[in-house]
Amino acid sequence: MLDLSLIDITKRFGHVVAVAEVDLHLDGGKMVSFLGPSGCGKTTLLRLIAGLDSPTQGRVLLGERDITHTPAHRRNMGMVFQSLALFPHLSVGDNITYGLKIRGVSRGERRSRAEQLLELVRLPGIAERHVSQLSGGQRQRVAIARALALEPDVFLLDEPMSALDANLREAMQIELRQLQQSLNITTIVVTHDQGEAMTMSDLVVVMSNAQVQQVGPPLEIYRRPANKFVADFIGTSNLLPGRIENGGQAVVAGHGFEIARGGDGLAADSEVVVLVRPEDVHVLPGHQDGPNRLLGTVDFIRDIGATVEIIVDCAGEKVISMMTPKDRPAVSVGAEATVEFPTDACSVLRD
Repeated sequence: MLDLSLIDITKRFGHVVAVAEVDLHLDGGKMVSFLGPSGCGKTTLLRLIAGLDSPTQGRVLLGERDITHTPAHRRNMGMVFQSLALFPHLSVGDNITYGLKIRGVSRGERRSRAEQLLELVRLPGIAERHVSQLSGGQRQRVAIARALALEPDVFLLDEPMSALDANLREAMQIELRQLQQSLNITTIVVTHDQGEAMTMSDLVVVMSNAQVQQVGPPLEIYRRPANKFVADFIGTSNLLPGRIENGGQAVVAGHGFEIARGGDGLAADSEVVVLVRPEDVHVLPGHQDGPNRLLGTVDFIRDIGATVEIIVDCAGEKVISMMTPKDRPAVSVGAEATVEFPTDACSVLRD
């Protein structure tokens, strides 16, 4: 297992900066997601790692080896493209072993390797089929098997499940994660799907505007976002505008808020955003005074079986609360309600 390091990586296309001064160290054997909206630079960064593009500045290290200027075919990396890029005129087995054929591996060895890989991706016995006969999920697995055929040091996937339906995508996320763990191979997945990143990753790299915004384990990214963008992009958030008062506490909509994180060191009257996740917000019937509480009117209730979502309008701020059906409060749309924000769930963020 080789670590992968990106040092001061920048990529410009003319006057457009696609990736800006990225520094990352990714431990070998881990699964990493590059997560962010379209156009943020995550696919460009993956292509720089693969050798399909060259950086304008910076270095790429695989272990101790500088591979910045090493051609893609000499980096020993397997890649699954968003389009999958399977050869429609070849059988499944020949697709999987195409790279082995280029390297001069004998037909018998190629056939044996194809069968092994098809067993690995849970598609035994289909080596002679043509890819046109396969479902979307089967094609996805064949593309994965092909990328693994050359036993790469790093496995790269660019939006690998974007074309699959929701149920199949969720199943493939679990299968891909289990496969990566069984092979213990360094894997990088580009995705704009936060659920995908949270499900599969040891480490999430959140990107926006060509820059890395935060790097960390999925739960750390969710519970302790570095800034407003990360909080808004990862999961559902209540982001309440406020200001800091003396003592490091916050004022939201004229009410004092005790906060657990982020207020220390900020000057009084600093404008901030208070983050509270919906599952931490409590909805109480009627008008109930107290710290970390806002009065509002129930605007919407959505019961989707496993969870109940209540939206309360607090003087123009739409506050979202999520709970299980057994914890649902006795409120109805149009009724007065109080929302409570527990101190240990409140974080202060700067833009």
